[in-house]
Order: sequence, then C-alpha cells, then structure tokens
Amino acid sequence: MTASPLDSAIFRGLLRDGELAPLFSDTAVVRAFLIVEGALAKAQGKVGLIPETAAAFISRAASEVRIDPAELSDGAAGSMVPIPALVEAFRGAVKAPEHAAFIHWGATSQDIWDTGLVLRLRRVADILSGRIREAAKAAGELAERHADLPMAGRTYGQIATPTTFGAVVANWGAPHIRHIGRLDALSPDLLAVSLSGAAGTLSAMDGMGPEVRSIMAEELRLTDPGGTWHARREGPGAFAGWAAGVAGTLGKMAEDLLLLTQSGIGEVKLGETGGSSTMPQKANPVGPTVILAMSRRAMSQASFLQAASIHRQERDGAAWMMEWMAIPEMCLALGRALRMSVDVLTTLEPVPAAMERGLDPEGLGLIHAEALSFGLAAMMPRPKAKDAVELIARRAVAEGRRLFDLASESWPDLPLDDIFDAARGTGTAGDEARAFAEAARAL
Repeated sequence: MTASPLDSAIFRGLLRDGELAPLFSDTAVVRAFLIVEGALAKAQGKVGLIPETAAAFISRAASEVRIDPAELSDGAAGSMVPIPALVEAFRGAVKAPEHAAFIHWGATSQDIWDTGLVLRLRRVADILSGRIREAAKAAGELAERHADLPMAGRTYGQIATPTTFGAVVANWGAPHIRHIGRLDALSPDLLAVSLSGAAGTLSAMDGMGPEVRSIMAEELRLTDPGGTWHARREGPGAFAGWAAGVAGTLGKMAEDLLLLTQSGIGEVKLGETGGSSTMPQKANPVGPTVILAMSRRAMSQASFLQAASIHRQERDGAAWMMEWMAIPEMCLALGRALRMSVDVLTTLEPVPAAMERGLDPEGLGLIHAEALSFGLAAMMPRPKAKDAVELIARRAVAEGRRLFDLASESWPDLPLDDIFDAARGTGTAGDEARAFAEAARAL
C-alpha cells in the first residue's frame, strides 16, 4: 500500500480523483515550472533585460524540452527545493550556453514554484467550481421534486416540528451557490504571479522588475500583485478557508444521509450501496461515508495550510514546505467528495412511507405540540399556552394517549384538524425548496 490511500491502486476506484490527480503529478509540476521559466524569459526580452534572441530561444525551449522529474531528486534533497536542479537540467538540455545563461535571470526558486503552483490551481479551481455547480443543480432538482413532501424536522437528534424533504435538500445545496461567489472573489489573490527575487526587492533586474512582472502576469493570464507575496500568504490561506467551507457543506449532507438511511429510520434510499463480507442483509451507505471521510480530510489539510500562513521575515522555508504538503491532499480530498456528492444527489430517493412514520413514531402526535401551543395562544397568553401544552404532552407520554385526543378534551373549540395537519405545519419549507431550485437553475 502507498503512503497515501489517495495514490493507492487498491483504493483507486473509491478515493482517487482521476481528473485532479494528474495536476499534482511530478510531470505536471515540472511542466508548470518550465512554462513559468519560459514566460519569465519572454517578459525580460520584451523590456530588454536579456537579449531578445535568448528570450525567444528560452521561451521556445521551455515548451519543447522534457526533463525527467527523477533527475531533480538529488538536487531537491540538497537544496530543499527542486528549482536549482531544474534550472541546471534546463540549461544542459538546451545545449546552447550563450542563451542558457539567461535562464532564470534575477528570479528565485520561490517565484518559479509559487507561480507554477497557481497555474495548476487555476485549473483545480475551474474543476471544483464546475463540480459545485453540478452538485447545486442536482440538489435543486431533488429539492423541487420533493418541495412539499413532509418529514420530521429534528433538532439535537430529537423530533422537533415538521419540515419537508425539499427543504432539507435545499439546506444541503444552498451554500454551494455562495461558495461559487466566494471562489470568484478570492481568485485574484490566489491566482497571482510571483516575481520578487531573492528578498522580495527584484534587485537583480535593474529597475525593470515591476514591468517584467506585469508582462509575465499578462502572458500567464494571472494577476499582478504589485509586489512580493513570498511571506504574505493570504491567497493560499483564503483558498484553504474556502475549501474548508465547501467540505463542511458536503460533510453536513453526508452526516444527514447517514442518519436518514440508518436502520430504524430508512427515510432515504441510496442509488448505490455496499455489501458486507459476512452479513447478507447489509446495504452500507458507501457514498455518504466516503463524502464524510474525505470532507474531514480536506478540512484537516485546510487547517494545516492556514497554520502555514505565518511566514517569518522575508521568506520562510518551513512554512512554505507545509503548503506543499497540504495543498494537493486538500484539493484531491475535496474534489473526490464533490464528485461523489453529485453521484449521490442524482441517484438517491426519499421513502415517503418511512417519512410519514417518522412524523409520529410513537403514535402520540407530539410533533404538533408547538403548533398546538401557538393555536392555543389565540385563547390565552402565549407563555400560559406553552405551559398548558407541555403539561398534556407529558400526560400523552405517561398515559400512552394521543396529544390530539387530550387537546380535544381540553379545548374542544380549537381547529385541531388544521393544527395537527403535517402538510400545513411545514411553514416556509416548500417555498424555500422552490426558491433554492430556481437559484440553482440560474447557475
């Protein structure tokens, strides 16, 4: 087994994200570094910092040369980062020393690493955003279909008042609409070119550094931060906070599904379930289980990444290295949770009969106690009405009698049929489900 289950051949079908994983491969890392080196040379040639012929040669070579990531291992072990070894390998591969001398001119390793990272994170963000839209739309369709299907609302694990399945689904999906907006808002800080030089001053570029950075940003379709962000990590930190928020939304849905599908409740039926090695009757909720585990993994890595936001002085190798460790697993875990959430949302179905039973599992009608107290408030002060209903609710439990019967004996003039109608007791639930569905369609 590999060190991480995310890279395991055994768990490839369960945990691996085949679309995101290649973006964090060694090959993708090296390719991104070379793209950055090519863009750097091209920008420096435009302002006359290096000869235009050398710039053109380096830019072209960066798109053509192939460097084996394994060749960088010894260099990375000695320097902590693979960039010095990459530059050396790049210079050796082009076999044109008169041009190769201008590779990496005035830049530092962190410039190349960070810019190469955000190039890949741009694609990661596009993929994650697309999956969030899919999840929101799938939830919207499900919420609209079942906007008015009554079920028990539960607080602190206890039956509270009626809601609808559509409203429950809307509560799973509505945060995704805001997550999309938050990602759009943080992208300029996250997807910024890094070009600062050794100590953040671009001192080796003869005053032309800011212009080089601006041209380089345009070339790579990144934002120009207007200065160094070597030790200012608000971009990665904000991305980590965003990822944790998305993971929390997914984890909440998964937790609810694990409870709604458990034996004795069974109010939701999953499209796909897993079996047991020994118990023939088992239909294990694999999808929600994986979503929950991967959401927690993403959140733990997001926390680790935010702890890495504290960089001492002008550059900090240890904090920087923490980002390398956290970002891939955070993105891969979040991506897998999102992918599986779409699959779950498009295949699950409610079980109306079980939901009806769940509204009144003891046959006492206690779920209508709040509605009864507010109905009674038309006849007496609200505090007194609440106390009166609490008293007969206790009697219902102690005597095994229906709350409806006790209420009809005590207050025969109340419109009890309306008060004890679950569909009437769902309040704004149906409207909220339909409003979310409309918003999801508009994505």
